[in-house]
Amino acid sequence: MMEDDARFLRPTWFLDYDNDAVISRAKEITAGAADNRDRAVRLYYAVRDGFRYNPYRMSIDRSNYRASFVLGMGEGFCVQKAVLLAAFARAVGIHSRLRFANVRNHLATKKLIEAMKTDLFVFHGYNELLIDGVWLKCTPAFNLTLCEKFDILPLEFDGRRDSVFHPFDRRGNRHMEYIHDYGWFDDLPFDLMVQEFTRHYPHLVGYLRQQAGGVTVDFECEAADERRCGGHGDG
Repeated sequence: MMEDDARFLRPTWFLDYDNDAVISRAKEITAGAADNRDRAVRLYYAVRDGFRYNPYRMSIDRSNYRASFVLGMGEGFCVQKAVLLAAFARAVGIHSRLRFANVRNHLATKKLIEAMKTDLFVFHGYNELLIDGVWLKCTPAFNLTLCEKFDILPLEFDGRRDSVFHPFDRRGNRHMEYIHDYGWFDDLPFDLMVQEFTRHYPHLVGYLRQQAGGVTVDFECEAADERRCGGHGDG
């Protein structure tokens, strides 16, 4: 049976919950939880709001996608945050896997879209958690304070139904459209991700290959600055 599949519980090089800091944090977040649904909900909000979304953390360095690295960094973009949630979940006995899709009108600033040269966001990462025999989708990417800056409804997760991007923002403008679904994976398909980044963002990948240590742009500040100047680039 799928729920007995050890692939969805074991640590991997990326989902390294065998790291003391990762498993300790997961247990701290879920201490006193009543059941796996309660644990899943607590972990979801801990990752959604406790780790700021920052697309400028995109990298082609494998080590930047380990759960332990993301935990220490305190922020990340959607793939990194999904990896962290998947590792946390497995650390407390919840079957978890990763899912990826290409989306349009992803939450972004004008500066970010200009740098990417497209509004298509490739390999957007989110999660699937097995709760009471049902695989539920959840998306911990955008923290609450960032959603408020973009006037986007934050995604809530109750451990009973899927939580994926709303198609419209608070003002009724189209916000998110799923273009292509890559399906689920029991571990981060790093090589496929870099292949897709290279195919869609050749100019950006070239830059990422040259940089050392990553960028340190504060995405929330950038979003706030653009909003004060009269708008943002989420479509």
